[in-house]
Amino acid sequence: MELKEIMKEAGIVGAGGAGFPAYAKLADGADTLLINGAECEPLLYTDYIILKRETPMVLAGIKAVLEYAKIPRALLCIKEHTAEKLRWTEGQRLAENIFVKVLPNVYPMGDEISLIYEALGRVVKPGNLPITSGVIVYNVETLYNVAAAVKFGAKVTMKWLTIGGDIEKPIVVRVPVGTPVADLFEKYQIVVGENHEVLDGGPSMGKLIDPDTYVISKTTKGLLILPSNIEAIESKKISVERSVARAETACCQCTRCTDMCPRALLGYPLEPHKMVRTAMGAATVMPQMVISATLCCACGICESLACNQGISPKAVIANYKTLLAKNKLRFVGKEEVEALPERDYRMIPSERWESVLGVLKYDKVAEFVGETTEFPRVEIAFRQHIGAPSVAIVKDGDWVERGDKIAESADGLSLPQYASISGRVMIDEANKIIIDKVNYNV
Repeated sequence: MELKEIMKEAGIVGAGGAGFPAYAKLADGADTLLINGAECEPLLYTDYIILKRETPMVLAGIKAVLEYAKIPRALLCIKEHTAEKLRWTEGQRLAENIFVKVLPNVYPMGDEISLIYEALGRVVKPGNLPITSGVIVYNVETLYNVAAAVKFGAKVTMKWLTIGGDIEKPIVVRVPVGTPVADLFEKYQIVVGENHEVLDGGPSMGKLIDPDTYVISKTTKGLLILPSNIEAIESKKISVERSVARAETACCQCTRCTDMCPRALLGYPLEPHKMVRTAMGAATVMPQMVISATLCCACGICESLACNQGISPKAVIANYKTLLAKNKLRFVGKEEVEALPERDYRMIPSERWESVLGVLKYDKVAEFVGETTEFPRVEIAFRQHIGAPSVAIVKDGDWVERGDKIAESADGLSLPQYASISGRVMIDEANKIIIDKVNYNV
């Protein structure tokens, strides 16, 4: 079986982002493989721990991709602070054709487009895939999973993640996909204090979750417990309707959001201040007028740092993205663009960004505390990736062993799913499979 089929059959998704099926990125024409270990978001140490403990596995995954796609070289991209902890240096050779690329401690360096420019000096044409610039990008954990699939035939049933924020000791754990957050917190004695919230993801781009009902997915990179009154949380509690109304009435058109936008600084035709000025009604009638909204990476700089009027251009643009998706529209540029000269002077130091979000004092290096499958119940969603949801191949009452295939990939862009613990199956409303190893009588 060739690598592309191995990756698809293993159910490997992009572990550091939106969950794009990893096999679909493999294509001819790349001259460089970039490994994204930037750990863009504050407080997350998942990739650092993987690199610290499992470098040989990550390198094995890199070698497999290089060989299959006939790519001449790979750059393992990490920020300065990670390089210092690992004692790696710029240009260091980790293996044949695999070298270290040290990135500055700035935000948002993990954004794929920013990463490619910083590592290679190339600007991907707006709305185009990295392969059009001769690049394939994979996350560190994704390549760990590639190695596990190639070497051992392992399927994706486990997830590495950071648990951090306003807790005494941040940790990194490896647990079954589908583990309820409530069970996870109970096992590791994590308490969500009064007037605190929980995020899936980082403080910039993570989403608020209910820890009593939420479960770990293939794309969960971290769980952060943070006070409700800091910018990282307050910005996420404002409704879209309120954000749009505030934008329409309070924007002074100072252009700071555009001046500081990382994508605009790379020459992309994205101007958040004009998005804010555009009436939602007009965009509804003529969605093409806001089509450049699809170029936004949702980093939140415009929302939390640039705007001095309490407006969220990010929320307004997200609203336009939804509108454009309904109309099946997205910006795809044909012309080359160049980074603006002022970009180097407008990047946000990581420590400054943490201060803006109110999380600087919670940034403590996490420690790995092990892995476990000792959870009584998991919930495996059919849709844990971009593309068509998986299709169940088990039925209510079936007994499955850990690693058994429980859902097949659908037609088109899709992936199978596997049991992450042993137990009895229950299909819930056709959108997930519950596996229960305790209360399994039916």
